[in-house]
Amino acid sequence: MEQTNIFKLIHAIEKMNNHNIIQFTKEFPYPLGISPILVLSELHHKGPQKQVELAETIGYTKGAMTNIANKLENLKLVNRVDDEHDKRANYLSITTEGEKALQTAQKIGEKVFVELFKVLTEDEINQYLTIQEKLINGIQKKILIRRDSYDKTS
Repeated sequence: MEQTNIFKLIHAIEKMNNHNIIQFTKEFPYPLGISPILVLSELHHKGPQKQVELAETIGYTKGAMTNIANKLENLKLVNRVDDEHDKRANYLSITTEGEKALQTAQKIGEKVFVELFKVLTEDEINQYLTIQEKLINGIQKKILIRRDSYDKTS
């Protein structure tokens, strides 16, 4: 593939992402970006978790996770629950208000993406989906190769 086209593609993806973020932010009633919403989603799906676990799962530093947790707690979207076995540790747990915020985020996100993709035909959507799945499979293979080589060196 010609390198010029790769850079055009990267630029187009960035423009779409920026547009989606701006549209989402305009409609979302909470002063939050995508990172705290990802944390709420993890808590919703997996239940209460330690900040360190969340940071590792989502790929944030411990410092960034602390800032996110503080922001979510201040907005009453999560609670900190003490660990019965380790008094120094606590878990983050999503609140009812956090569940509402997550549902709102999902509805707005869906609306933004439906609006974006409505210019495509069904065939174009299928082609795009095939390409995205191929890229995701490539990423997953690289992750497995890295894990395998890490396991062999450990």
